[in-house]
Amino acid sequence: MDLLHPQTKLPVDPATALLEQGQDPVEVAATHPTSSAAWAALAEEALGRGFSVEAYAYARTGYHRGLDSLRKAGWRGTGPVPWAHEPNRGFLRSLHALAVAAEAIHETDEAERCRQFLIDCDPNIPL
Repeated sequence: MDLLHPQTKLPVDPATALLEQGQDPVEVAATHPTSSAAWAALAEEALGRGFSVEAYAYARTGYHRGLDSLRKAGWRGTGPVPWAHEPNRGFLRSLHALAVAAEAIHETDEAERCRQFLIDCDPNIPL
């Protein structure tokens, strides 16, 4: 156990259940704008359609909402954010989508920074 850098575990995101029930990610993001999971879903959908700029914007929003949530949960800018804890996945998915979208728009420095941040959060993320 790393006492200097304890794991950060976010609280349950109510938007996740709505997305799993098949609700439109646009509606979910509109009703839960602080949800990284909602923004990650929008970013992933945009990437799937080839809309890299839109994906970048959605992913960046999810990433920043996630940073806010992590800080509220006691994260101090470093330390593990485990994928195994399901509520962390919205943030981690947003960060991954940001890396992919940044690469697609030739923001290679940001793409690399995001990839390294993912590894720092959890080196075993299955993305």
